[in-house]
Amino acid sequence: MQVILMETVAKLGRLGEIVNVKSGYARNYLIPQGKAQRATEQTIAEFETRRAELEQKQADVQAAAQAIAERLEGLMLQISQKTSSDGKLFGSVTNANIAEALNEQGFTIEKSMIRMPHGQLKQVGDYPIKVMLHGDISAQITVSVLGEATI
Repeated sequence: MQVILMETVAKLGRLGEIVNVKSGYARNYLIPQGKAQRATEQTIAEFETRRAELEQKQADVQAAAQAIAERLEGLMLQISQKTSSDGKLFGSVTNANIAEALNEQGFTIEKSMIRMPHGQLKQVGDYPIKVMLHGDISAQITVSVLGEATI
């Protein structure tokens, strides 16, 4: 299915591009989220009349994401978990735990924005984590998992 992108979508394309995607991806995600519209002559013409407005909106969102990325870059986030005597966690630290800790510090981060290259954290230590804010704008933070002694 051909769609015209109404905003930049990571690993798919930039604002205004006409791309081919699977119909389920378009119907179930791109179109309901307002990220794309079917590429018909009418929607392409409508997009061209609104192009300046959409580009300005995209620029504003990217500027806001860049400002958050600058505040996040290099941040050291400490999360405490109960551990055994050998430093192994009871449970694990997930992207939801990291998002919750960032939200407590005043950032508006969703768990889907957090990329954990090695999966959930199951040991005490420092781990580099990437936070994808918008499209290709990201910030690198360090999550320090601290152990709490159990009784």
